[in-house]
Formats: sequence, C-alpha cells, structure tokens
Amino acid sequence: MKLVVQKYGGSSVKDKERVMNVARRIVETYDAGNNVVVAVSAQGDTTDELIEKAKEINENASKREMDMLLSTGEQISISLLAMAIEKIGRPVISLTGWQAGFKTDKTFGNARISRIDTERLKDELDKRKIVIVAGFQGINKNDDITTLGRGGSDTSAVALAAALNADVCEIYTDVDGVYTADPRIVKNAKKLKDISYDEMLELASLGANVLHNRSVEMAKKYNVNLAVKSSLNKNEGTIVKGANKVEKMLVRGVTRDNDVARISLCGVEDTPGKAFTIFSLISKENIGVDLILQSIGRDGKKDISFTVKEEDLDTVLKLIEENNDTICADDVKFSKDISKVSIVGAGMVTNAGVATKMFEALYNAHINISMIATSEIKISVLVDQKEAERAVVAIHDAFLLEN
Repeated sequence: MKLVVQKYGGSSVKDKERVMNVARRIVETYDAGNNVVVAVSAQGDTTDELIEKAKEINENASKREMDMLLSTGEQISISLLAMAIEKIGRPVISLTGWQAGFKTDKTFGNARISRIDTERLKDELDKRKIVIVAGFQGINKNDDITTLGRGGSDTSAVALAAALNADVCEIYTDVDGVYTADPRIVKNAKKLKDISYDEMLELASLGANVLHNRSVEMAKKYNVNLAVKSSLNKNEGTIVKGANKVEKMLVRGVTRDNDVARISLCGVEDTPGKAFTIFSLISKENIGVDLILQSIGRDGKKDISFTVKEEDLDTVLKLIEENNDTICADDVKFSKDISKVSIVGAGMVTNAGVATKMFEALYNAHINISMIATSEIKISVLVDQKEAERAVVAIHDAFLLEN
C-alpha cells in the first residue's frame, strides 16, 4: 500500500464546486488502495481578506495576533473538504497544523518547521482514514500558533511527505505543471516533463509562482518525489527530481518577479567593512538581499546598490536613515517600478554565449538593463517594470524555448 501526500492550493478549493471536485480526486486516490494525507490552503482570496480585516482594526497589529487570525483560513478549508469527503462516504478526519504535530521556531509570520510529531498522523492512517491537514501553520514551544509565510502550504506538504516517508508528494494547483515561462504572458510557453530540484528552486526563487522555494529546498534535502499537477484536469504534470547528467546546457525557463525594490546608497566611504556594516543591519531584521552591485571607488567614495522585496523597502529605508551616522551615504535613492527577469538552466557558467544571447534579445527589443547578476544556474537582470512582460517574451523567443 502506497502513501500519497497531496496538496491543494486556494484556487483549487475556492468554492463549493471545486471543493467537491477535490474531494472526488482524493477519494479516487484512496479507492485505488493508497493511504492519503492532504495539505490544504485557505480558500481563494481568504488570506488577503483576513489581512484587510486586520488593517481595519489595527494597521500595526503584532505578528503573533496576525498568525492567530490567518491560521483560521486553512481551518475553514480543511473542515469543508472533510465534510465533502464524508458526504461521498469515506472515512476522513481534518487536523490543524498543531494537531498534525507541526512544531516550528518562534518566528511569527515566517516560521520554520523544526519537526513533525507523526504519532497522531500514523494513528489515523492505521485506521484507514483520509487525513486532511491545514497547511501553512504550526505551533512553537510556547504553544503559540505560527504561520510559515506565503506559499507555506507547499512546504507543509513536502514536510509531511518527508516525515511520513511518502511514496510521492503531489502538488495540485490551477496550472498543469511547470512551464518554460508564465503561459499567461508567453502564449507558446511549453510544459516541462521534468525539471531538476536546483532548476526548480531557482525558478521558484525568481518569481515562478508554481512552487514555493522552501518546499523545493526541503524536497531536495529529503529526496521527496515531487509532482506538479492541475486540480482541474487529468493531464500529466511535471516531475521535480535530481539533476539529469547532461553536458549540453539547456535554458529551462524564463521568469519575471515584480516584487522587487532597488536601493542605491550613493557616495559611501570606500573603506573596509562598509558593506558588512550595511548588510548586517539588514540581516538583523531577517530581510533578504538579492542583487548587489558595488561601483569602483573614486575620490574615497563608492556607490552600493541592492534589491529587496518591495514589502521590505520601507523597513530598510528606515534602517538606513536611523544608522546613516555609521553608513555615511551622501544620498539614498530607491525605485519600486522595476522587475527582475531571469533565465534558469543547469551549467550556464560552462557554456559561452548564453548571457550574450539574453542581452541581445533585450537589445533587439529596446529594453534597458539596470543591474545584472549571474550564477552557475541563472542570469538575472533588472528592467523597468512596464517592460518586463515584453522582456520575458523576447528572451523566450531568442532561446526557442517553445521547442
């Protein structure tokens, strides 16, 4: 008997018809002789609606109380889905994250899973029940409810698969796999039959909204068999697995990320330790920095530019203002009207001409580049946000990814 872990996103359970559709799919898997554990997100736009409700009461609500509020969205989903499966006539139980044994650290709003106590889960499975688990949430050592951040239900599902040693973890969403680009932007984008953990991790980190990057990290770490499928059809999905050993580099996808803000510190003293001073202040606030560009020093001064998530912009600007006696920047500039466009593919660093082709595509489309970052597996550029979709199409066409 196989153990199958499935995850259904908010759009897959957004209304009565889709809840019943998901219930039938789960029962189909169960009736095939499998044990089934399901992680579920909040319905549709429930999380956004709860955030708006909180703002109506308190614009600066504590993260602890926000977690208390946001965790209720998944509770609604799991109970309704369990009721649907009951109606079909199969044994089922819904469990919140903490009932399912999810233990996390103390970081409200973006908690990390420390372990899963699987005793309750295994007990329910031994009774041949379908187990529906609230994704996105857990409990810390103080018994406070925590949430795992945006996309946390993907991470919940992979963590369940790893802890229970499941045969497969199926991520169901409203698209039927991983594409070479967002098919809403690039009409001839092609669905990939398979993709490596590393490539998927980069795509997820760079704006592809199919899988959350933390879930891919965990799948790679614990070698979880991962499949991305659609909850709306029976099409074959995309398998995420270990790297294929091929010598020829292949660009697997193009992504666009609009959740980017650029900050430029102009006229910073060109002295040892200045970058450490700046970025250590930011890291203490648990804020991630992505692209970094430092100019060659002139007249004892240099410029440092970097990107953060747009939601972190105000916090970083405030940090810089409060600590400018130490940073000593002559001027601080920032921009939110930018996008990060990236290509991903294993082995880029060993293949000449990949960056050239990308830059040529942007040149031919008359799109200006403001920052560039490269690694063995990706090349990212910053462009004007209103040019981002055109940039994705141009790059996708240049690399003939539809083939």
